Amino acid sequence: MNIKPVPYICEMLTLSSRGQLMPPSPIRKLVPYAEAAKKKGFKVYHLNIGQPDIETPEQILNAVRHADFKVLEYSHSAGNESYRRKLVTYYKKAGIEVDHTQIIVTTGGSEAILFGFMACLDPGDEVIIPEPFYANYNGFAVAAGVKVVPVTSHIESGFALPPIAAFEQLVTPKTKAILICNPNNPTGYLYSREEMETLKLIVKKHNLYLFSDEAYREFSYVGEPMSAMQLAGIEENVILMDTISKRYSACGGRIGALVTKNQHVLDGVMKFAQARLSPPSFAQILGEAAVDLPDNYFDGTKAEYKKRRDVLVKRLNEMEGVTCPNPGGAFYAMARLPIDDCDKFCQWLLEDFSYNGATVMLAPATGFYGTPGLGKNEVRLAYVLNVNDLNKAMDCLQEALKVYPGKK
Repeated sequence: MNIKPVPYICEMLTLSSRGQLMPPSPIRKLVPYAEAAKKKGFKVYHLNIGQPDIETPEQILNAVRHADFKVLEYSHSAGNESYRRKLVTYYKKAGIEVDHTQIIVTTGGSEAILFGFMACLDPGDEVIIPEPFYANYNGFAVAAGVKVVPVTSHIESGFALPPIAAFEQLVTPKTKAILICNPNNPTGYLYSREEMETLKLIVKKHNLYLFSDEAYREFSYVGEPMSAMQLAGIEENVILMDTISKRYSACGGRIGALVTKNQHVLDGVMKFAQARLSPPSFAQILGEAAVDLPDNYFDGTKAEYKKRRDVLVKRLNEMEGVTCPNPGGAFYAMARLPIDDCDKFCQWLLEDFSYNGATVMLAPATGFYGTPGLGKNEVRLAYVLNVNDLNKAMDCLQEALKVYPGKK
């Protein structure tokens, strides 16, 4: 009996809607063009990503190098208790009173944000975020099925918090949270006590969660930042997301923390933490040692970033047609350029432009806005290079703006 083989029909496999909706990173999507430029022999000044060039403190690296154990074990799902107790002392110095049981150590600040979304919001729920905002909030929202509702801040006001009326207009029955980053990435704006109190009023009135990303707490140049954890009367509403990445120039450690006084949220987050087992062990050792750095450790790094900020902002505002507000914190600045399209411009810099054998990599601002069409003539610059390299990068940008075909 002859059996004819059945022809195999290969149908195109499809991505999930989540996979299709996941946005590319405006910070990293141009990396292939930067790599190609380097292969051609060009120097690329990276102002696109917040990777500090300041050395990770030797003291905390040595804590990892000299760690003495026979087995690299799982830690507690909430993180090593010794590290969480150390973090209590760190937060106390920052004016934040918490117990170690109110801290869950996460795999970077990214996981803290994702866990916060997953534990507090249902698919279809809405979170209001002042824009421009950290682009990866969009990715975390897609992963959690959450809708980002942007409320626009403007370059003319230095990206100050939008008025309370702007928030009120966006609140719907689906609104469950507000998310802020203070000091802000990508704008560098430092929210004042008055602005934080305004947020408290909105949160209290509508019974919302207040997610507060405080990754850049130590880098404030026009006063001390106020933590959302210091807002009296909404203790149960506040979820703090934190990370050691920028604080100690330890981005590759991937250690963060979710901190809250809301026990129900802690219980929910713990289940997600247990599902991923535990945060990285070596970086917890590093983070624990970091708390023992001298109190004046940040004086030098903060002064260095302020010096870089001053150089960058001065150079940008001296360029024809360029506007750049003076950031109050973090190590980012948003600039408006006389260009037609920031995505095209940033790619053109890497593909078709060089000056003295070099070019500059920037992050197009469109990826930091949730409202379509905004940010098309803006870029984010991370002043994470030394002053000499910053000046050379600004030389490249200045010359590029003179010859860019889409100059406006």
